[in-house]
Amino acid sequence: MSSSPKTIGIVGARGHTGVELIRLLARHPSFELAFVSSRERAGERVHDHVVDHVGDLRYENLDHDDVASKRVDAVILALPNGKASPFVKAIDAVRPDTVIVDLSADHRFDERWYYGLPELTRGQSAGNKRISNPGCYATAMQLAIAPLKDDLAAPPACFGVSGYSGAGTTPSDRNDPQRLLDNLMPYSLVGHVHEAEVSRQLGIPVEFMPHVAPHFRGITMTVNAWLQHATTRDEIVARYQTFYANEPLIRIVDDAPWVSAVAGKHHVDIGGFALAAGGRRVVIVATLDNLLKGAATQALQNVNRAFGFDEREGIVQP
Repeated sequence: MSSSPKTIGIVGARGHTGVELIRLLARHPSFELAFVSSRERAGERVHDHVVDHVGDLRYENLDHDDVASKRVDAVILALPNGKASPFVKAIDAVRPDTVIVDLSADHRFDERWYYGLPELTRGQSAGNKRISNPGCYATAMQLAIAPLKDDLAAPPACFGVSGYSGAGTTPSDRNDPQRLLDNLMPYSLVGHVHEAEVSRQLGIPVEFMPHVAPHFRGITMTVNAWLQHATTRDEIVARYQTFYANEPLIRIVDDAPWVSAVAGKHHVDIGGFALAAGGRRVVIVATLDNLLKGAATQALQNVNRAFGFDEREGIVQP
């Protein structure tokens, strides 16, 4: 493996996740940020918007052919759903060995792409240069459910609450702080794309009800699960501790975690483990930062693995 830095570019760099990616890559010892594409900020210095990045690199307004012509080692697509395909096709035509990480939902149902939730799918990552980053809600759901997946008696019901940064930067009711003030906004209560995503990845039906809250960042995922056989709380906690024993970005905590404790951090907290009378109904709570472990941190885990680096290289807990 060459000791020279790998070059990497970001498309969709103005969004909340794009900013977090720039911050992470600015500290990474093995990557060099070669370009950042943003139509709205074209010509402006990256440092003027993301102080972590030192240097004179400027935003560019790049279409798919422009991005392909850059011939970098990796491209991270931080674009809205439905926008990734032209960039993938253009890169495939010019340099098919380029690593592509797609943060949208566009390739999460494509068998040709590796679904990159390392804590659960790491064994499938070898040699994959097309990586689909899981959704933020979907990450929280899967990590909360996976240790109990084989013992479920019914589809788990997942009540998710996200900060409004999850709705992106395009103005809408779901990212308007004034509209959200003193509110909890339910939306897409059946058929959400993350419901299908998690059901597909876990191989079981999952029910998901998303909501947006007035805080900026962070997800709380409360999962109600019915088990086939009665158990004890101690047995459930021990199962989670064993399942995630070697995962430094997952913490098993006793109480139901608060989202404020993970805001701006790279890890996931899983706790609560409330067991109903009879021992067959358990409620688990998972929290994570939707912009980090739900997006940028996970993308960096995936691109690190793609180049044979330590999975956590460049991921420093605040």
